[in-house]
Amino acid sequence: MTILSSWVEIACDESGFSGTNLLDPASPVITHASVDLALPAAAEVVAVLRSRFRSRSEYKSNQLLRPEQRSALEWFLTTLRGHAHVHVIDKTRYVAARVLELFTGEPSYGDGTSLARDHSDAVLALQRRTGFLAAFVDLTRTKRVRLIDHVAIERFFTTMPSDVPELDAVTRAQVEDVVLRLIDDDPAIPPPLEPLVPALAETVLFWSAGQRSVAVVHDEQSALTPGRMARLATYLAEAVAPAPPPLLSVTQVDSKHDPRVQVADLLAGIARRRSPELVELLEPYLQTCADRKSSQV
Repeated sequence: MTILSSWVEIACDESGFSGTNLLDPASPVITHASVDLALPAAAEVVAVLRSRFRSRSEYKSNQLLRPEQRSALEWFLTTLRGHAHVHVIDKTRYVAARVLELFTGEPSYGDGTSLARDHSDAVLALQRRTGFLAAFVDLTRTKRVRLIDHVAIERFFTTMPSDVPELDAVTRAQVEDVVLRLIDDDPAIPPPLEPLVPALAETVLFWSAGQRSVAVVHDEQSALTPGRMARLATYLAEAVAPAPPPLLSVTQVDSKHDPRVQVADLLAGIARRRSPELVELLEPYLQTCADRKSSQV
């Protein structure tokens, strides 16, 4: 990626978001795709694909993944080279990391990103403890909840593994305090079951590259509230200072009206369903949070 100016506008969409059902084995990852195409260039990509499908309506990646559309798929991925990026989130790994970030330190908008504390060994151990992770999800699913669910807290501690040292100091009082803050919708705590927030942070950090700010155009997502985006922008600016503030703005649009978001949607869907024969074509675009952490070592 070549830095050409002090700011860049990108368009984003995701694939694989399943609400708070983050442990569904049938949908193990979320992909968050972004492109820096200008509107005319994105419209041309969409027009070419529509001409192949003879369709006037919006279409999805599963159509482009059909065997008979292999040439169109290869053309699409080749055309985007140098103008696109995909951040991949393993949902189970994400949930395991959030347990540690939420209850072993002060939660922040760096949680779930490469800027967070490194809990790699503990996360690896927790990924296999699906019963404990399910208990954590139930405990932190606090939307429209007004009182602490003591049964959920008991299940969380009953299923907590004893061989993960990072969890040894976690107390019931501490957990209750954090859960109360979640129930009260404490704006200082990013929503633990909303991976789109850290996914957007990682996307912005990629395009910013420590040298410019990023204006985001995003498909409409309820998780990306103005308040959360303002807090995320502040956190990222402080984390990378004296580099330019990474997140300049977030504008949500209906994907039907923005070809750049349609292109991002297609790329996200293709990356989420990537098959062995597509690995080489997709490799230039893909990045996980672990990739960013290793690049910073």
